[in-house]
Amino acid sequence: MLVVVALGGNAFVRPGMPMDQEEHIRNIRIAAQVVAKIAEEDGVRVVVTHGNGPQVGFFDELQLLAERRYFRLDALVAATQGLLGYLLAESIDEILGPGRAVAVVTRTLVDEEDQAFKNPTKFIGPAYPREVAERLAAKYGWSVREDVRRGWRRVVPSPEPVAVVEAEAIRALLDRGHIVIASGGGGVPVSKRGGVEAVVDKDLASQVLANALGAEAFVILTDVDGVYVDFNTPRRRKLDKVAAAELERLYREGQFPEGSMGPKVLATLRFLRNGGKWAAIGALEDGYQVFRWQKGTVILP
Repeated sequence: MLVVVALGGNAFVRPGMPMDQEEHIRNIRIAAQVVAKIAEEDGVRVVVTHGNGPQVGFFDELQLLAERRYFRLDALVAATQGLLGYLLAESIDEILGPGRAVAVVTRTLVDEEDQAFKNPTKFIGPAYPREVAERLAAKYGWSVREDVRRGWRRVVPSPEPVAVVEAEAIRALLDRGHIVIASGGGGVPVSKRGGVEAVVDKDLASQVLANALGAEAFVILTDVDGVYVDFNTPRRRKLDKVAAAELERLYREGQFPEGSMGPKVLATLRFLRNGGKWAAIGALEDGYQVFRWQKGTVILP
């Protein structure tokens, strides 16, 4: 069985903690233990994907401090894929042995005609007072909007992933027995003309890769213990096992916000619609139990 395990941003750095190597390593070891335990199951092959939002924002902010943008978003996504892939591969190899994990800097093909390029919505980087954000927007050609939870932030296009360029190379590595780390941060967004200034949603890109590889299972590990309906109300209820049709009905009713659980639910629905056998969403620290259907939310066709 091939399973794609998508790690959320909490796999690397927790909110409010320093953005340093030691903090990353402490958190990555938890994720590595989960991945290794799944990979040790008989007949199971594993691809790991992950987020990189805090890291991209951090390095972009360093460029602002230098008062010059040396690299565009496509290059920053590539750089953080390499950084986080290296740390994760090292942690997995500490458990399973040298060379078992391989990190692939992955490109995701997007359509330049995607309407997302006309309507940037993806928040990245830190929050600023409105006047500072508008000054930076004028200087660097940014689009900025108010993030009601934090302040004024930069927004960038988040186009739909069309294909993963390295899918066949990833398949070859899997066939050689490697655990493959790929599609970090949704992959480097590229069009037929090269890299583009955008960010691809990591869960949707993970789904495209999972279906391209013919994965049977898709497991999303995040900072909540499952999918809830009426989440921020006294009526909140966790879904333990749910049919895709029921989950899609709840999604269309607006139960899952776009800024949090929405893309994860949509990714699992697309995965099942395109041939996947089952999907699950749950907490990172419960990752193995989520894979075994003992915790989290399991979604079935």
